[in-house]
Amino acid sequence: MQFNRFVKHIQNNHRFDDLPGQAAQLRMAPGMRHQEIKTMGAGKNPVKSGVILLVYPAADKKAYTVFIKRPVYDGVHSGQISLPGGRYENSDQTTTQTALREAQEEIGIDPAKVEVAGTLTDLYIPPSNYLVTPVLGIIYDRPVFTPDKKEVDSIIEVPLHVFTEDHYLKKIPITMSTGESADTPCFLFNGHIIWGATAMMLAEFKDILAAI
Repeated sequence: MQFNRFVKHIQNNHRFDDLPGQAAQLRMAPGMRHQEIKTMGAGKNPVKSGVILLVYPAADKKAYTVFIKRPVYDGVHSGQISLPGGRYENSDQTTTQTALREAQEEIGIDPAKVEVAGTLTDLYIPPSNYLVTPVLGIIYDRPVFTPDKKEVDSIIEVPLHVFTEDHYLKKIPITMSTGESADTPCFLFNGHIIWGATAMMLAEFKDILAAI
């Protein structure tokens, strides 16, 4: 998908008040999590957070986005592939600001260079009790990434066409934070497995891309 075509559609045609929503997200959710996700964390005081889905052009003029692979640590998202982002801090005015701040801290993105197009549907993540706002941002040159070695094991750049072509969609056995293994929907690209909350957010984004 050409970057300029993506930007033109998002700026001129897309309505962020009419999103595919939770129904799209649940297509990529582990079956055991559906009911918990639907609650949106009601009664559990979930932690607000923000992540950024940053779209930018590569040298071939095609649109790309960036993911980070988390280091292995003692936590529920150890070693997983995710969008840059993290928990809301008191210094943040909005979860959009959270996403921009975290992108700067984790991979060196200058918030001043990011054009915020809008936000996608909030998603509740049961294992971490996070309520996440996915922020769609546009940057007009390929960023120079400077990953924080404590928070980022590696950076993964993915062309947007991956999320429009169904042959990248798979269902494979994945071990959950509970230790259970279950056949789980995912995106599989160059050996990278994108699943869980990140895949759920991308499922909604996939529906948006389908209109371009």
